[in-house]
Amino acid sequence: MDISIDIKKIVKGMSLKEKAYMLTGKDFWRTVAIERDNIPSMLLIDGPHGLRKQVDKSDHMGINEAQNAICFPTASAIACSFDADLIEHIGSLLGEEAQAENVAILLGPGNNIKRSPLCGRNFEYFSEDPFLAGKLAAAHIRGVQSQGIGTSLKHFVANNQEQWRTTINVKVDERTLREIYLTAFEIPVREASPWTVMCSYNRINGTYLAENKYLLNDILRDEWGFDGFVVSDWGASDELARSVEAGMNLEMPSSGTAGPEKVIKAVKKGKLDIQLVDLALEQFLRIIKRVRDQKRITGPYDKDAHHHEARMAARECMVLLKNEDSILPMDMNEHKKIALLGQFASDPRFQGGGSSHINPYQVDTILSEFTKNSGNCTITYAQGYDLHNDLINEALIEEAVRVANDADIAVVCVGLIDDYETEALDRTHLDMPPNHIALIEAISKVNNNIVVVLSNGSPVKMPFALKSKAILETWLTGQAGASAIVDVLTGVHNPSGKLAETFINDEKDDPSFGNFPGSDGEVVYSEGIFIGYRHHDKELTDVLFPFGYGLSYTTYEYSNMRVDKTEITEADTVEVFVDVTNTGLVAGKEIVQLYVSEVAPMIERPLKELKGFAKVELQPRQTKTVSFTLSKRSFAFYHVDLKDWCIGSEVFNIMIGKSVADIVLERQILIKLDKPVDVPKVKKVYRHNVRLEKTNKITRNTYMAQLKDHPVGKRVYREAEKRVAYMANPNPIEMGKSEGGSNDFNMKAIEAMIYESPLRNMVNMSGGEGMSEKRLTQLIRMLNWTRKDKLLGRLLSGIIK
Repeated sequence: MDISIDIKKIVKGMSLKEKAYMLTGKDFWRTVAIERDNIPSMLLIDGPHGLRKQVDKSDHMGINEAQNAICFPTASAIACSFDADLIEHIGSLLGEEAQAENVAILLGPGNNIKRSPLCGRNFEYFSEDPFLAGKLAAAHIRGVQSQGIGTSLKHFVANNQEQWRTTINVKVDERTLREIYLTAFEIPVREASPWTVMCSYNRINGTYLAENKYLLNDILRDEWGFDGFVVSDWGASDELARSVEAGMNLEMPSSGTAGPEKVIKAVKKGKLDIQLVDLALEQFLRIIKRVRDQKRITGPYDKDAHHHEARMAARECMVLLKNEDSILPMDMNEHKKIALLGQFASDPRFQGGGSSHINPYQVDTILSEFTKNSGNCTITYAQGYDLHNDLINEALIEEAVRVANDADIAVVCVGLIDDYETEALDRTHLDMPPNHIALIEAISKVNNNIVVVLSNGSPVKMPFALKSKAILETWLTGQAGASAIVDVLTGVHNPSGKLAETFINDEKDDPSFGNFPGSDGEVVYSEGIFIGYRHHDKELTDVLFPFGYGLSYTTYEYSNMRVDKTEITEADTVEVFVDVTNTGLVAGKEIVQLYVSEVAPMIERPLKELKGFAKVELQPRQTKTVSFTLSKRSFAFYHVDLKDWCIGSEVFNIMIGKSVADIVLERQILIKLDKPVDVPKVKKVYRHNVRLEKTNKITRNTYMAQLKDHPVGKRVYREAEKRVAYMANPNPIEMGKSEGGSNDFNMKAIEAMIYESPLRNMVNMSGGEGMSEKRLTQLIRMLNWTRKDKLLGRLLSGIIK
């Protein structure tokens, strides 16, 4: 495409039909091209921790085969590095790979807040804290886009659960939305300018995100200055004409003729302003131009080098939760017998299931890495459990006990299996599989030196904590994660990760308990701004491990905290400094955390909130000064009456901590207010709230599951079930085939995808090859007629077929 392209001229020269059809995809992953104007088709593919470029059949759930690629650590893992520079570097590697594969847009990062640890997709998100999540997402975006590849910041916004995600109505007040859920997106939009933003499936206060002008236009574009295009999550667009009117630019995947023809009809009837269509296309074409301008001719990337980089990154993610008697690191030069127990040692779980599932180029294993680096030690392995289920196998446990009984140290590799956390399914509890727990229990009876190595994408209960000498949380650290685990266990690398989310003792300690995942199509965020550590601070919850916590093989001392000003105005910034000294015997990296606390708030606020973090590398006895810059926003809350960020009182404490629960230094500052603000009159404001009618009427957004017992609709349900199952894999024998120890997908998730799919997806997700919009309308009308009259079901036979 000519770099001097006149976008407005091209849009003006397009027919209404061309315009309408460019607002939907060409197919599952590509956009429509217009050869006359040299407008190329763009390829958008799933990320965010690797390239999922499918080679044959396409899907948005990670079911069908993809090309080999590098699987980097997942977001829940890399967030624990608290290292924006590292994440930006990984992003640049992903961008390099995307250029080599002719990819235009990498769909990520995922930046939804971890409202509850039970969300099945939490492994793909960064944190429970919006400041941390926002800063890390911005780093990822900068890295990818530095290589001329666009990102898609997702899923905008409040997509905090998997169950009923396609139509759930999130009822959330304005202050909570602003301070927690929107802030995580605002930071990367303002600081990193993502080329695209992906709107989520759910509704906010009654309105689908894809049709929410307040969020897509008023906030995202007008307030934050977003200049890219908004793409729907795959199948998230209900009515394309309404979405375009609200500020969405691209419906994915292709809805065939359904969406475009509705746009044409709406324009001709005067229900959709053609200027809004033109604006949507101009915003879209600007990014196509940017993609074309930054296209690079590259050869294949060095997969071995990227695998090494994945290993280096994985090292930084791991969090040492316990290290009694300094059992770690293990000295491989001593003549010790090491028992390596649990199937994760030979078949690692290194990624989650769903649309982010990568077909890895290479997979390291803990067993092979330990064997290669055994030194003078003897390594003996026992399987311990079957990773494909959670059933206790006494024979496998007995074998593991025999091995452990003769060992000096028992390294037990456990965690969560694929069925326990995946896209499309939420967790119902925080328990690990019973066969993993039973293995640890049995080993603890014959060996006191237990080192537990956890592989999981989100928090778990730990009934074994007191019976273990050490616990290493390794998360889902990608294809090279196993090598990094051995590096940490043997002291090649000093662990430096800290928790980006709280580990609680019980599901009842979850602030969303009782309001997750909701009921009757609605979920109420009644906990407000008090999620994660904000809640636990307020309620003095006895947590298992607090936010920001993590141990090291060395020790650190903080001292000499100072601020450059003790009194500031609202327009000023304040610089904060603290000295950090490595007081131990080995080199390491420490994550310094800065929290802000309002001394006498005019409205209820968290006791403290993260407003700065820094990772510093120190040699033994070395001291470095760490600095932070705070602005008005660091101290402000969102005032729902004034519709602005305000500071309510003058006195604030600035805290330096090793975790949210371990504050070691503190200074107080005074802020001279421009003018006093009044207390908000209403505690909770639900802006743009649309009341949903409770009805049994069948609509285009009715779930397939709701037709299961319908006298006629059950035939539709059964047919859809067959078709989706076949789409997932035409050969049932191959379903769930293991790949690097991690299932491509599991049947429970496929069933959830079927049961919770709205009827409109029979049209919108078919690419024009499925049911037509007209036939869907007829079907819905007749389903409503026959809800109570089975005899009328005969009228449906032609449509159902």
